[in-house]
Amino acid sequence: MEYNTLRSQLIIPEYGRHIQEMVNHCKTITDETERNGFAEIIIEVMGELNPHLRDVPDFQHKLWDQLFIMAEFDLDVKSPYSIPTKKDTVNSKPNKVEYPKSIYKYRYYGNNIRKMIDVAVTWEEGEKREGLYFAIANHMKKCYLLWNKDTVDDQVIFNHLYELSDGKIDLRKVDDHLVSPDRLNSNNNHSNNNQNNRSYQNNNRNHQNNNNRNNNQNSNNRQNNNNRNNQNNNNRNQNVRNNKG
Repeated sequence: MEYNTLRSQLIIPEYGRHIQEMVNHCKTITDETERNGFAEIIIEVMGELNPHLRDVPDFQHKLWDQLFIMAEFDLDVKSPYSIPTKKDTVNSKPNKVEYPKSIYKYRYYGNNIRKMIDVAVTWEEGEKREGLYFAIANHMKKCYLLWNKDTVDDQVIFNHLYELSDGKIDLRKVDDHLVSPDRLNSNNNHSNNNQNNRSYQNNNRNHQNNNNRNNNQNSNNRQNNNNRNNQNNNNRNQNVRNNKG
């Protein structure tokens, strides 16, 4: 009995040992025509083992490349595609991605917040810039609560914003003519109230429409009943006249 541990290691294990042995046998065939025909047979068998890849673009090209890889680039056959020749190119490792060297103190806010802060400090002084400051602080509070499910005081957010902006954005002491720090909560409450009002109005309209439809249906039913009663009365009167005649 021959154990797999004593056999040679498979180059592409997905195809199994039988395909690998076919490739090794193809390398030993001396006749060029027979060798090319046997290589095409191997390609057909490899395609049957991967029917889910038939819709993949360049499916045949991929099979031929894998054939040369399993032959360790030592197979003299004619391929309809360019033949890979360098083993180092096929097995080359991807370029190393450098890890960011800059480590921020408040990483849970993300890089987008820092980009927004860099843009906000370049705006001209005015209401739009102040509104952008509070919008950034509001978004920072949401990011903070994603990682810390507990509540957070607005003053903590303002302190972080002051530190991230290198002291250029200071909302810790807001003048009377500016929006108070409660805006972070009041905006959310105002939005929720508007949403509740819209839902209440929609429910009232739906309820009114249902009542109107029901009233129309009842009116139609009463009219139909009256018409049937009149018809029955006419039929009885006609029968009475016919009996008297």
